[in-house]
Amino acid sequence: MLARLLLAFALLAAVSAGVRADVVEARNVAVVQGDDALIVSADFRFDLSPRLEEALRHGVALHFAVEFELVRPRWYWFDEKTASEKLHLRLLYHSLSRQYRVSQGGLYRNFVSLGEALRTLATVRDWAAVERERLKPEEGYVAMVRFRLDTAQLPKPFQVSALTDREWTLASEWARVAFTANNAGAAAR
Repeated sequence: MLARLLLAFALLAAVSAGVRADVVEARNVAVVQGDDALIVSADFRFDLSPRLEEALRHGVALHFAVEFELVRPRWYWFDEKTASEKLHLRLLYHSLSRQYRVSQGGLYRNFVSLGEALRTLATVRDWAAVERERLKPEEGYVAMVRFRLDTAQLPKPFQVSALTDREWTLASEWARVAFTANNAGAAAR
């Protein structure tokens, strides 16, 4: 009896280990101190799950968020959150033209293939995330960046599915870049 129970737990652990959220890998994350703002650049690598691709092909727009947080570490208390910003992106498939559209605000670009659209979607360049005057001179900061599927922007029936189905989860870990204000830019890989 005990052997069967242990075998059942081992099988359950093996199955649940194989079912996981799709992982977004952050690469070449750089935070540079420009004249007026902190400039963020990053490359993210990911693939859409079959369920996300199917929803996209059937006209469901996928909304993504690039999140940026700036904190000032303090040894005597919790870290001070200096800034928090989001960059909103949208991926849509037009079945009549058979093109993928990546949009940010009112700007958009069309692509023939999903691979091209995903590469463009996953590349962040020269994003002025935070005004420079919010930084205290000669203070140490940690900039954090992550990329995720914004399930709150999905249609309501899909939001319910996203709560219970891990195929709808797509997110990166926070990429951290430490730097001191008024010094040359910092970069992390």
